[in-house]
Amino acid sequence: MSWRSTTANARLPDPIAEADGLIADGRAREAAALLKNLIEAGRGGLLARLRLARALDAAGDNGAALAVARETALLHPNISLVAAALGEALLGGGRLPTAIGEFQRALRLDPDNAEARLGLGRAWLDAGEPEKALEAFDAIADEDARVWAAPKIAEAHAMRAAPRSNARYVRHLFDQFSTDYDARMIGQLGYRAPAILRELFDLTIAADGLSILDLGCGTGLSGEAFRDAAARLDGIDLSPAMIAKARARGIYDDLRVADLETTLDGARAYDLILAADTLVYFGDLAAVFKGAVRSLAPGGNFLFTVEKADGDGFELGPKRRWRHSQAYLRAQAGHAGFEISGFVDCVPRSEAGVPVEGYAVALAKPDRFAKSAE
Repeated sequence: MSWRSTTANARLPDPIAEADGLIADGRAREAAALLKNLIEAGRGGLLARLRLARALDAAGDNGAALAVARETALLHPNISLVAAALGEALLGGGRLPTAIGEFQRALRLDPDNAEARLGLGRAWLDAGEPEKALEAFDAIADEDARVWAAPKIAEAHAMRAAPRSNARYVRHLFDQFSTDYDARMIGQLGYRAPAILRELFDLTIAADGLSILDLGCGTGLSGEAFRDAAARLDGIDLSPAMIAKARARGIYDDLRVADLETTLDGARAYDLILAADTLVYFGDLAAVFKGAVRSLAPGGNFLFTVEKADGDGFELGPKRRWRHSQAYLRAQAGHAGFEISGFVDCVPRSEAGVPVEGYAVALAKPDRFAKSAE
């Protein structure tokens, strides 16, 4: 539904205003049928095409909406409203980078296009970028559009204050990086987190035939480092594109697109849980540690890397990656019921050629967690 008022609709040609009313009433399929008939009869111009894309999207047929919006953009490439409509259709299909690009193009064509600014803010919010979303919302001059944006502005402020990286941001980030992730991480950033965890594993556990869960498995670099120790190897990641890359390795028994903070429910008990360069997207680790305890068998182990912070808590670094202090990690491990079996300084990666200081940690779930009934 558009933010545009019904008084504006009253000035539109009758069939267009009728279609807008149908969309507003939740009757988008009827609106789409009306507009298709209008266009096929040769009485539908640009406005009819724009409304048809909106109606199809509202009816849940994003593929058809996108086809109409793209055709309209080819016919009218330099009209801001058309670019904004294409941005809406792309946004409805979850195509965030191209949606953002179209909204930005619409604003280059007409900086006063409030609909494009609202769409751009919503797209940045869906990408988990609250600062960029607020920048777009703040630039809206139209009062009606600002009222419409108010709930999204509140959502952006809440997202910015959260003690973890937004799941949508992480998914968007790694979907974009998936194509050349391995080459970028290993070749450019000297990524060693999986190898560091394997070294820590060999020093503290050195077992095989394990049931292993790889948190934030990415393309499968950690799974590859631990496959020989696994009787079963499962992985979860927020990014569908990264999961697809991991599946192509053929080393995992099960892969899921999931948020580790909500998926560690204890439905399956693992002997080992890995999190290589994953907890840097969480500030407060209390929920993650409690979930890891639930999902480990008694005597199981949780191995992870983090980036190092001074002091007693955690902080968000300039690259939007969270850092954790040794004091905080030890305290949270104790609160969750873990015992610390390994805690070493390490350099899991570099940034602009500068080593990033971190910790590699091994936590053990004591046997006392076995149910007394057993």
